[in-house]
Amino acid sequence: MNDDEPRQTHFGFRDVAEDEKAGLVHGVFSRVASKYDVMNDLMSVGVHRLWKTAMMDWLAPRNGQLLLDVAGGTGDIAFRFLDRAPGARVTVCDMTESMLVEGRRRAEAGRLEGRLDWVTGDAMALPFADASFDRYTISFGIRNVTRIPQALAEAFRVLRPGGRLMVLEFSQLPVPAMQWAYDRYSFNVIPPLGQMVAGDRDSYQYLVESIRRFPDQETFAGMIRDAGFDRVRFRNLSMGIAALHSGWKL
Repeated sequence: MNDDEPRQTHFGFRDVAEDEKAGLVHGVFSRVASKYDVMNDLMSVGVHRLWKTAMMDWLAPRNGQLLLDVAGGTGDIAFRFLDRAPGARVTVCDMTESMLVEGRRRAEAGRLEGRLDWVTGDAMALPFADASFDRYTISFGIRNVTRIPQALAEAFRVLRPGGRLMVLEFSQLPVPAMQWAYDRYSFNVIPPLGQMVAGDRDSYQYLVESIRRFPDQETFAGMIRDAGFDRVRFRNLSMGIAALHSGWKL
C-alpha cells in the first residue's frame, strides 16, 4: 500500500477503508436500536443478563464512583451499576444517537435522573478530560470500533490513577468442535431471527461476522496491556462464548 491509499480494516468479513467503517457501524445500530434489547434476549436466550450480572459482580460498584459506559446506548450497564451503587454517577457515551434515545425511553432512566448523563461521542476520541472517571466499561461494543488500540488508549486517558477498565465482549470457544457448533447456530439462526424480529437480516449478519473477527482472549488481553493497563485478567463466560477482561490504571 502506498501512502496515498486509504488504510483498510474489516466490516464483518468485508474489507473496507478505515474512514468508512464508523459510518457503516453507525448505520447498523441506527437500524437495530428499537429492537436491540429484544434481540439480545432472543439471540442469547437471555444469557446475556447473566453475563452482565457477572460483570457487575467483578466490577463491584461503589457509591461515589464515576463510571463511563461507552457504547452503552440503551443503558443496560448504567442501570445495573446504579442499582448496586445508588450514590454513584454514570455517563453513557455512544456514537449512535438513536441508541441513546432508546436508553432515555426506558423506565429506569426517569427513576435515575440526576445520576445519569447521556453523551454522543466516539470511543476513539472521547469528549472528556484526562483522568475524569473511576471506572470505564464497554459491553459488546469494542469489536465494532475501527481502531481498538486507539479506543483502549482513550480509556486509559480518561481514567484516574487507580481506575479500572472492564470489557464484556463475545470471544472464542477453546474447543474447536464447540466453536464449530456455535458458528452453525450463529450464522444459520441469528440473521434470519434479525429479519423476523427487526426486519433487518444484513445488520445481524454483520454482528455475527464481527464476532468472528474479534481477537481471542489472550490476544485481546495483550492489547489491553499494550495500552498501559496493569493487572490484566480475563474470565470466560459460558465456556468462552463471551469473556470479561479487566485492567487497572496504576
